[in-house]
Amino acid sequence: MAEPVLTETRIRAGLWEGVLRADPAGPVPEVEVRHLDRRVEGATLASIPDKPGHWALRVPVPVQALSDGVQTFVILSTTSGATLGHFTIVTGADRGEDLRAEVDLLRAELDMLKRAFRRHCLETM
Repeated sequence: MAEPVLTETRIRAGLWEGVLRADPAGPVPEVEVRHLDRRVEGATLASIPDKPGHWALRVPVPVQALSDGVQTFVILSTTSGATLGHFTIVTGADRGEDLRAEVDLLRAELDMLKRAFRRHCLETM
């Protein structure tokens, strides 16, 4: 089965929102949101009644995550571990281009790969 597809809809009042599309005949998708390799609590996934296979994802942005610089939140499928999407928040003085966001995303993905590699090493020993 193909991975679910995530589409960002908006961010307002500290709440990021998106729509997750998945196979309507399949199981309910399970996702987790990570920031600085820590799980973000409070994310909700609710079915959209008039659209089979569509779920509304809402992620509250923790106040502790708001500091100078680029903060990247990675949205993962908990069943496959695949990255479904991400969003970034830039705060403080504008000192650079979107390259900072890309570097921050690369760091987050590298952390995810390190965890997966360590888990693989433990399982194969």
